Amino acid sequence: MAMSGGKDDGEPMMEMNTTPLIDVMLVLLIMFIITIPVQTHAVKIDLPVDSPTPPEVTIEPVKNKLTIDTNDTIAWNGTPVSQGQLAGILAQTRNMDPEPELQFQPDARSRYQITDEVLAVIKRSGVTKLGFVGNEQYGTFQKPPGS
Repeated sequence: MAMSGGKDDGEPMMEMNTTPLIDVMLVLLIMFIITIPVQTHAVKIDLPVDSPTPPEVTIEPVKNKLTIDTNDTIAWNGTPVSQGQLAGILAQTRNMDPEPELQFQPDARSRYQITDEVLAVIKRSGVTKLGFVGNEQYGTFQKPPGS
């Protein structure tokens, strides 16, 4: 803090020293920043619940494959379908007992928008048995030696 006795003519200094006020305000600002909770983004995931008895192993009678090729053609077990037809097919499989497994395999060169739209159709249909097939085509991850 600068101390001054005023001007040479003997008059008192009339200016207020704002340095301590600024220091206090900076400390308060830092305290507010620290105490405000950080906003977190949550992704809801349904995790399996641990059961005391092991579940019975059942073999699924039907496994359907849904693919998207490089031309963005959606195919159900090799037969081209539209998104509207896909919604109807998924509704039929959802009502089957037991529900067949759906294996989803988009090509790595297909457009993301089509893949996203198909995933939205699957989600809206309420399919509970969904598996992603062919994920190794999306990266060049290799296991380290000895693992």
